[in-house]
Amino acid sequence: MNSSIVQLLASEKLNGDNYAAWKSNLNTILDVGDLRFVLTGKCPQTPASNANRTSRKAYDRWIKANEKARVYILASMSDVLAKKHKSLATAKEIMDSLKGMFGQPELFLGHDVIKYIHTKQMKEGTSIREHVLDMMMHFNIAEVNGSVIDEGNQVSFILESLPKSFIPFQTNVSLNKIEFNLTTLLNELQRFQNLTKGKGKEVEANVATIKRKFKRGSSSKSKVGPRKPNRKIEKKGKGKTPKQNKEKKTT
Repeated sequence: MNSSIVQLLASEKLNGDNYAAWKSNLNTILDVGDLRFVLTGKCPQTPASNANRTSRKAYDRWIKANEKARVYILASMSDVLAKKHKSLATAKEIMDSLKGMFGQPELFLGHDVIKYIHTKQMKEGTSIREHVLDMMMHFNIAEVNGSVIDEGNQVSFILESLPKSFIPFQTNVSLNKIEFNLTTLLNELQRFQNLTKGKGKEVEANVATIKRKFKRGSSSKSKVGPRKPNRKIEKKGKGKTPKQNKEKKTT
């Protein structure tokens, strides 16, 4: 269990009164570890001795993920609650029990959470990991309060909340129609930020330069300076001087 997971688990221990905040925090941890599937799916049947490799692999993955999720859940609650639920075999059984004890949805939070998700913008130069984890936490708070946002839309909200330095990343995703789950998106965004660290100002400068060039180009096209000489020439050609009239009469 790495230090960041330990900190997240310790930041919101379940004591009975903070169920909604605790669950959203726990769901974030399970999402990052790609463990949340054990809460929604049943354990595969124990493979027979002659079972194929795929069946064995799926079973082993579920068993390992379930045990890891159990450890996280039990470590994130008070000692009394942990002792009460330690005998339950699956993470889903523990979560179902806790939901029955404390799972009264706080509907008044729903509107504020959805508004936060729609308006949240990451500040340039801050940690992409912290930003994504914060967004994921609010997705989970929304879910606890009855507003479920599917994973595809969660990815879209995160991408739309990124600053200018992530424009190349957003463009690449859009042009190549890349599909992410939350775990993969977090890893790729971290990798991108590490590769471009220190180049944020350069990106902003390039964007600003492009804007200035565009403005100059559009303003030069709108100017009518080059056409003024033509207009003057046209004005001169319209009238006739007395000398020209006299020459005409002589002819």
